[in-house]
Amino acid sequence: MDKLPIYGISNFNYNTVNSELYVNTFKNHLTNHSFIEKPHRHNFYLMVLFTHGTGIHEIDFDRYTIKRGSLFMLQPGQIHNWKLSDDIDGYIVFYSQETYNLHFGNNKIEEYSFYQSVKSNPELFYNEEELQDIEVYFNLMKKESESVKSKQKEAILNLLDIINIEISRKYSPESNHKTPIYNHKINQFEKLIDLHFKSEKSPSFYASKMSITLKHLNRICKTILNKTATELITERVILEAKRLLINQNKSISQIADELNYENYSYFAKLFKKETGNSPSEFRNKL
Repeated sequence: MDKLPIYGISNFNYNTVNSELYVNTFKNHLTNHSFIEKPHRHNFYLMVLFTHGTGIHEIDFDRYTIKRGSLFMLQPGQIHNWKLSDDIDGYIVFYSQETYNLHFGNNKIEEYSFYQSVKSNPELFYNEEELQDIEVYFNLMKKESESVKSKQKEAILNLLDIINIEISRKYSPESNHKTPIYNHKINQFEKLIDLHFKSEKSPSFYASKMSITLKHLNRICKTILNKTATELITERVILEAKRLLINQNKSISQIADELNYENYSYFAKLFKKETGNSPSEFRNKL
């Protein structure tokens, strides 16, 4: 398999409100863009609510069952693909970080709990009563996207924010906003990991960058995610290794070099310890 495609909103040509905002029914979306069933990435945020049909949704090598009431929230850069029944339908929304954050000013999309970590669960399930309530907002967004009314973009973004608020209430109702400082710090930590994980594996490096002690960084990680700082760094490295292994044109030793492991044997042992498979076994399963 070659390197995975990375799609922008401009790659989708139906009901695009503008170059950074897209709304559609899932059935129409799939009809016009059948290529999304193959593994790919996006450079934008994606939200999809399923109202009919069944299937499988694979996100960063984890598998989720699709059924009526399934809702998925994907962050930029995640690998995903679908296996879908013929009667699949629902709603799908794309939006860029810039469009959302510019519209809402101090209210940033990345501050929602379900987007604060690459390890955040991307799936929620809505029972029939809950589904009826939240589907109203998706339906209103769809109707607004087809209208020619003034302030169309503003109306869609405001409906989108209501949906994000409702998701946030369901996602972590018992802990929402109890530890806002810790949430900010874990978000800062993961952004630093994304920037430096290939060259820096030591948690002390990140603690120094954040101007806190390593002990405090580990306390934050344990409180929010019940993991150590080292575990989060390692998880990000392994996720990137899995993504790189999709590209058959790169040897495993080249991937180890790209992730800054001079000792190939150490990289292979770490990968197997974390995944249960050697890099070559993982690639063969793909």
